[in-house]
Amino acid sequence: MSAEPYETPTIVRQQAGSSNVFGSTPKESFRAHVAGLPVEELVERFGSPLFVLSESAIREKVREFRMAFESRYPRVHLGWSYKTHYLAAVCQVMHQEGSWAEVVSGLEFRLARQLGVPADRIVINGPDKDEQTLRAAIAGGSRIHIDNQEEIARLEQLAREAGFGGGKRFPVAIRVNMQLDAQHWDRFGFNLESGRAHQVARRVHESDSLCLKGLHCHIGTYVDNVDMYRRAAARLVEFAVWIRKELGTGLDWWDMGGGFATRNTLHWAYQNADVTCPGLNRYAEAICGELRQLPLENGEELPELFFESGRALVDECQDAIVTVVSERRLGSGERALVLNAGVNLLSSTTWYRYEVAPARDPGATVLEQTTLLGNLCMQIDVLRREVPLPPLVRGDHLVIRNVGAYNLSQSTQFIHGRPAVVLVDGQGQPHVVREAEDVEAFRGQDRLPQHLLSDAGSDAVERFRE
Repeated sequence: MSAEPYETPTIVRQQAGSSNVFGSTPKESFRAHVAGLPVEELVERFGSPLFVLSESAIREKVREFRMAFESRYPRVHLGWSYKTHYLAAVCQVMHQEGSWAEVVSGLEFRLARQLGVPADRIVINGPDKDEQTLRAAIAGGSRIHIDNQEEIARLEQLAREAGFGGGKRFPVAIRVNMQLDAQHWDRFGFNLESGRAHQVARRVHESDSLCLKGLHCHIGTYVDNVDMYRRAAARLVEFAVWIRKELGTGLDWWDMGGGFATRNTLHWAYQNADVTCPGLNRYAEAICGELRQLPLENGEELPELFFESGRALVDECQDAIVTVVSERRLGSGERALVLNAGVNLLSSTTWYRYEVAPARDPGATVLEQTTLLGNLCMQIDVLRREVPLPPLVRGDHLVIRNVGAYNLSQSTQFIHGRPAVVLVDGQGQPHVVREAEDVEAFRGQDRLPQHLLSDAGSDAVERFRE
């Protein structure tokens, strides 16, 4: 009889008792279902890695958001932030729930229009707005938020070409930034403390083809300090009062941006997001309580209140299913698992300690701190460090929770194609809303010049011909 192959044993130090200083243990030992469907069934049908969206969860989030703000302010509009998640299915669910489109490029503007969003239900932000988009936006009555000085002159000229001038002026907003903490966003819009925002407000007010009717403020991303929103809203009210006093005009709308935190824990956070993430009601109370302090003249209404939320609406509505490729020991002796997905698909691992759970009951209570590595040929391809996991083998599946915001829209074709995306509808039926990428997707935009085709095969000649 041949002897079993010898494998060097590994001694792993185990920790008894609670897993951290707060006395909590892992919330779940495994997660066999995603969006109500068995993980194994999803993988068998659609492959791995796989992004899975819950339509019901998206709709519930939008309704929760609307309830929080509409119960505290008279006229509220939610503008779905297209850059957060481009898929048509997600955008369409948002619009069915009453959301406008908030876009930051001509590409996003055209995506919204292709989905049937009227131009007058589109908010246009961003530092680089092309003239084709601006012409369409002016013609259709979009809400345009000015980000830089050069934009004013361009918009004036385009507005004149569209027939505005004299007593007929196109309404616009200006984006402002302000000092709220040491890491404030000051690369967008015009600063309040320096007086620049006041100068620009006067400049727009004196335009012959534009009129100042809105203010826009987006203070950051994943802002879990509710007081920053309260102070930002108070500063907008102060600025609106100055505009009324100095320029003699009121506002029709203001936009408080987005950036609300979700239940994903930042790498440098001491406590996890289940403890630190404020609920939407707290954000709403802080913002609306201040905005309602705007003094009104007889018969005047409060300005319409816009938001451009993305993360808060979709982050917790999408999970990723990944598969173990291999196990290894790092130089430190720590266990590592190589997965079939890398940072090209989950770019937000730079910021978050995503919750990870096996998809099957491991049948073991001993957990070991494990580093999760991606399948890219890069040393930096690390999805998560120090995850307490049971013994796992090649072919086992893991569920990475709450990966809905930005991961898909920022994903890249690098070494491996991007995976399929499945939307589970309200009746529990899965739908492929984005096909997995293959070689055809990789090369779809490639063109080979004629002089390079001579040594290519006949298939390549047809595929890559200029």
